[in-house]
Amino acid sequence: QVQLVESGGGLVQAGGSLRLSCAASGRTFSSYAMGWFRQAPGNSREFVAAISGNGGSTYYADSVKGRFTISRDNAKNTVYLQMNSLKPEDTAAYYCAARETLYSDEYYCAEEGYPYWGQGTQVTVSS
Repeated sequence: QVQLVESGGGLVQAGGSLRLSCAASGRTFSSYAMGWFRQAPGNSREFVAAISGNGGSTYYADSVKGRFTISRDNAKNTVYLQMNSLKPEDTAAYYCAARETLYSDEYYCAEEGYPYWGQGTQVTVSS
């Protein structure tokens, strides 16, 4: 099992930046594909970005492509989400998720593919 703790959320003006972090427990972090999801009030949770265990493969939702960057530091058991050019519509609770994979270049975009989730961190973008 792996436990996930997000941090880095907050209030930022439109056009600003934030970097979210997700720290994972365990000794085999590189065996886990990681994803970021978000949920705005009244909406269902949606995919934001994913990264493979070796960090070599990434995938983004169209709504954040070119503005957000997912990365990971396997030595620190941490995955990051750098968010630039933030918009009010990016306001949501952001969650990281983990899934153990057989191959280090696998990543997943479907919420159902992730058995482990963090508690979330709130991002609010003011206009």
